[in-house]
Amino acid sequence: MMFQGNAKAKQIKGKVKESVGKALGDTSVQRAGRREQLRGKAQEMTEKATARARQWTKH
Repeated sequence: MMFQGNAKAKQIKGKVKESVGKALGDTSVQRAGRREQLRGKAQEMTEKATARARQWTKH
């Protein structure tokens, strides 16, 4: 899981963006933050699946 920190950072950055958007009443910033969170989560899940597949192929 080489880039897991990067995936978590995207999720956190997205959460901050979403919160700022809510505070400012800016729905486009909220949506951008939510998209970034989802991309980070997808990246994290992909990395986990890749790591598992690599473990299975080593045995």
